[in-house]
Amino acid sequence: MNITIFSIGTQGDVRPFIALGLGLQAAGHKVCIASGKTCKDLVINHGLRYAPLTADFFELMAKDPRAIQRGLNPLALMNTARKHLKDMGRHWAEEGLAAAKDADLLLGNGMMAVLANSLGEALNIPTVETHLQPVTPCPDIPPMMLTPPSKPRNGRVNEWLYHLLRVITWRMLSAAYSPVRKALQLPALPWYGPYYQQKIEDRRILYGYSPALLPRSRHWPAGVQVTGNWFLNGESQWQPSAELEQFLATGDKPIYIGFGSMLSDDTDNLSALIYEAVAESGRRAIIATGWGGLKAKFNNNPNILVIEAAPHDWLFPKVCVAVHHGGAGTTAATIRAGIPSVVIPFFGDQPFWAWRLEQNGVAPKMIKRKDLTAEKLVAAINMACVPEMQNAAAKMAVKVAEENGVQCAIDLLTQWGLLDSSDLNANTLSADT
Repeated sequence: MNITIFSIGTQGDVRPFIALGLGLQAAGHKVCIASGKTCKDLVINHGLRYAPLTADFFELMAKDPRAIQRGLNPLALMNTARKHLKDMGRHWAEEGLAAAKDADLLLGNGMMAVLANSLGEALNIPTVETHLQPVTPCPDIPPMMLTPPSKPRNGRVNEWLYHLLRVITWRMLSAAYSPVRKALQLPALPWYGPYYQQKIEDRRILYGYSPALLPRSRHWPAGVQVTGNWFLNGESQWQPSAELEQFLATGDKPIYIGFGSMLSDDTDNLSALIYEAVAESGRRAIIATGWGGLKAKFNNNPNILVIEAAPHDWLFPKVCVAVHHGGAGTTAATIRAGIPSVVIPFFGDQPFWAWRLEQNGVAPKMIKRKDLTAEKLVAAINMACVPEMQNAAAKMAVKVAEENGVQCAIDLLTQWGLLDSSDLNANTLSADT
């Protein structure tokens, strides 16, 4: 079967879908990943077909780093994103049709679920939503776009907030998708968006996160399932520099500090604060500058090594704590490696994952960027290093290791009659897909 997966965002957002695509390919299917140009080489280098989508989020963040500062306010973030999405979406109907050519199944992640569903409707192709965060309304999981409350919220309020956020989200997405629907000769969607076109019992949604971190809601129908993470492991062949290897081999396990693809409009001050905190802590640290969220700084502290980046599946088992932004991919990498986190969220779902880590005893309470000080960061790092939290992280890693998210997703797609089992290879997929 021919399968097209639509996923845009940073490389960290797209990596899980490459892992899922590789699993489907190993099962005998032909897979295409439709994504932005910054992910083109990543897709092709892993042996999957690539189809272009206009979606350069690094350029967006670089042009408007203050968008990240507004990110913990959903309304402000959505107003900022609306214009950018309108510009990107002008190309999505044409690009989507090209990516979906000859496809037998479409998978859509995040906002790309609307494109996949619209293409499926226009071309009569089955579609499944594939998300890395929970978006299905329920009373027992608070909406991930809002910072979780300090005390459990009434279940009915949680459900009401989900529906409210859907309306607000559609206000942002409609700028891009109203022209797409028109170009595909489909009827316009109502003011509340596409979320109620199907009965919830008829929708098929796969969540690619660990049930050990966030169990499946018992209120969801059978068509909404949590599979476990879709880990991309091929990068374990990555070769570190001699300097990094020597640093890791000398002394105690260091802490890791990095914010991946996050950018900041206050990089100098954030970087200075991080270096100050490491010096005050007296601990060894690897600081990853990433896309520019942190700056490399000359220092004479032998306990600090500055790198640009390193694959999480290679580096995280070699450190004792990860200080990060709380993105879904980085969060998954920490629980897999069995290390506690200290989370400084920037926007979106990051406070939600910080909350889940705290609830599971594998992270202290998140530190909001506006409240961040060197003293607070040192205190959080010290808390993450205590034996109780280290042991809790190790126990969670055992549970995560028992999961095989890719295989679970393939099994569910097959059970739902969306994959032709005659195409499947006889070989059993390993957890290292």
